[in-house]
Amino acid sequence: MPVEPAGAVLEEHAVAVRGGAIEAVLPVREARARFASYAEVDLPGHVLIPGLVNAHTHAAMSLMRGLADDLPLMRWLQEHIWPAEAKHASPQFVRDGTLLACAEMLRGGVTCFNDMYFFPEAAFEAAAMAGMRVALGIIVIELPTAYASDPADYLRKGLALRDRLGEQPMVSFCLAPHAPYTVSDATFHQIGTLAAELDLPVHIHLHETADEIARSAAEHGVRPLERLRRLGLVAPNLIAVHAVHLEDAEIELLGRHGCSVVHCPSSNLKLASGFARVHSMLKNNINVALGTDGAASNNRLDLLQEMRTAALLAKAVAQDAEALPAHAALRAATLAGAAALGLGGLTGSIEPGKAADLVAVDLGATELAPCYDPVSQLVYAAGREHVSDVWISGEARVRDGVLLPEALSSLDTRWQMWQNALKSHADS
Repeated sequence: MPVEPAGAVLEEHAVAVRGGAIEAVLPVREARARFASYAEVDLPGHVLIPGLVNAHTHAAMSLMRGLADDLPLMRWLQEHIWPAEAKHASPQFVRDGTLLACAEMLRGGVTCFNDMYFFPEAAFEAAAMAGMRVALGIIVIELPTAYASDPADYLRKGLALRDRLGEQPMVSFCLAPHAPYTVSDATFHQIGTLAAELDLPVHIHLHETADEIARSAAEHGVRPLERLRRLGLVAPNLIAVHAVHLEDAEIELLGRHGCSVVHCPSSNLKLASGFARVHSMLKNNINVALGTDGAASNNRLDLLQEMRTAALLAKAVAQDAEALPAHAALRAATLAGAAALGLGGLTGSIEPGKAADLVAVDLGATELAPCYDPVSQLVYAAGREHVSDVWISGEARVRDGVLLPEALSSLDTRWQMWQNALKSHADS
């Protein structure tokens, strides 16, 4: 299932990989003749898809999975998450939490993820140890934290990390102002200037809750998206995360400017944020990607689940069974996410010249039989337990369901230590 060209399913085909890149996509018989000297991995009964792209998460928050469930967003943040972060967020917390997230994501076929969190250098170190592709968010917020003291300090540290890492092939960057209610106009102006100068995406939580919109109207006299438009941030590099509460004119605005939306259906449901109008977004040519959000507000970093939930919700919200069909859901979980993050030329589809970020899913299990349409089976029936093999830049990261990176083999003592440290925040 190469994703590009759209809707294609190539039976009895092979992918030739050389130097970490896809060299050719061709019928198996031709591949065996043309590449006779290459090592062969034979996967009967499987589908091969591009590596999944988790376009929005807070990886380190895996250490807060289940910490404070069944609460509305602001109470969840103010009474539990922010106090826990204030006391415990540190480079070691981020490194250990991101390693735990990487293990979960790899097992579920995720090869690339965007991360928006503090201490991005520690997140990069964990992603490198796991052998994953990461788009690091240069987080900006007005509030002081253990990571930085003010917006200028956040930007200075994030940009210094970007300069230090240079052109490393497995890492890219986004500017990541947290949300309209935590970032000032002056800071947004600076972010807009930097985004234009450095050609970086701007990744922001936007129109997530009705309360956010009411607060913006009270404090700024306009809805959050209109505020960003006036500040010059509505542009093709804008990545609006959640985008649950959008009016028709706002959807049209995002589409006209070539913006992206990262849809996080499970998190939106769990926090009772509402129902994103995905079908309307797609009809207005918005690039819709998928994200899990953090494990604290989803409990799973499972993009296969997000595909299924997104497809089902889109149909119910639009009252149209043809909304977000299986092929479109797969595209949202792969190429759309890569494109949003500025990585569409590198990953997200199985095409010659792109990185060999590949995932094999075993459709031979009894619970997946019979199979009439493999794409529908992948989206509506398969789960992460059916992921057998994962490659990133041609290097095996999961083989026969077993994680290969050594750094992911001894995580139990790390998460147990953090569970003991954090458990008091579950009851506070």
